[in-house]
Amino acid sequence: MILITGAAGFIGFHVASKLLKQGLSVIGIDNMNDYYDVSLKNARLAQLKKNKHFTFYKGNIADPKAIEKLRDKHKNDISFILHLAAQAGVRYSLENPMAYCESNLTGHMQMLELARYQTENTTHFRHFVYASSSSVYGGNKKQPFAADDPVENPVSLYAATKRSGEILTQSYANLYNIPSTGLRFFTVYGPYGRPDMAYFSFTKNILEEKPITVFNNGNMRRDFTWIDDCVDGIISAVNTPPKNGKSPYCLHGAPHRIFNLGNNKPEQLIDFVNIIEQAADKRATIDMLDHMMPGDVIETYADIAPAQKILKYAPKTPIAEGLPKFVEWYKEFYKSQNKL
Repeated sequence: MILITGAAGFIGFHVASKLLKQGLSVIGIDNMNDYYDVSLKNARLAQLKKNKHFTFYKGNIADPKAIEKLRDKHKNDISFILHLAAQAGVRYSLENPMAYCESNLTGHMQMLELARYQTENTTHFRHFVYASSSSVYGGNKKQPFAADDPVENPVSLYAATKRSGEILTQSYANLYNIPSTGLRFFTVYGPYGRPDMAYFSFTKNILEEKPITVFNNGNMRRDFTWIDDCVDGIISAVNTPPKNGKSPYCLHGAPHRIFNLGNNKPEQLIDFVNIIEQAADKRATIDMLDHMMPGDVIETYADIAPAQKILKYAPKTPIAEGLPKFVEWYKEFYKSQNKL
């Protein structure tokens, strides 16, 4: 059985859905916070709850009592932990930094302690897999970003907390021999996505004939990853724990490794906007600004060779195919909600 934190979140929902369709049992936990529209989280969760093999707990992963209660009830069930819960968003970290400390630091530690408990007290625990972020690369100039590049210069608090999670996991893998894998996601997009992401807000505003804001005169490139490709990589990672610290790509002799999950193809932001316009059949009104947002970076570009080799990761969805699918989902979903 697999425990998924952030199960009502964008990526957690899609991973849980696929695992349930494969006939596996999933335990989900999510605090259902209001960082963005909770109705979207409720819609995801409602779909998951239709499956009898899904068990859900509403709770905060940073709350030790909540995690102890879950652990005591399911310690004989949990063989895998997929830790996806986090306070996301670079810009929001400027407004509410303590939310990032609670979720991304304290919450991560609680999950590591759960993995430690399962490792020391059961014989069936197999793997701790967690979400990191392409944000950890900060202002690195070398392209593409490789998992073994130096990442000690975060340009946002969000990036700093995600890098801290990687370091904390390295220490636990060293100390307690916990098979662990970190996944650095590169701008994952798709149906039921996060409304704070550019592709979501651009689609919303273009369809509603409202202006969109583009920073740095549009001189930005992103390695956009379609959700189905990302989910395939995550599930492969879960099923491929490092056997020991000598497994390929393990870090400093500990059973811990980190992979990039991206599309290995940066796209110009303006091309991205043009595809949404075509799919929406509407022209965008663009407020073009010449500065960058604090904590933002000009380009992301994933080196996915290790993930291709070990996880057989094979992203295949370009934005010319993925974005129209998202726009179609958006129109159907919000029409059904009487919001379009």
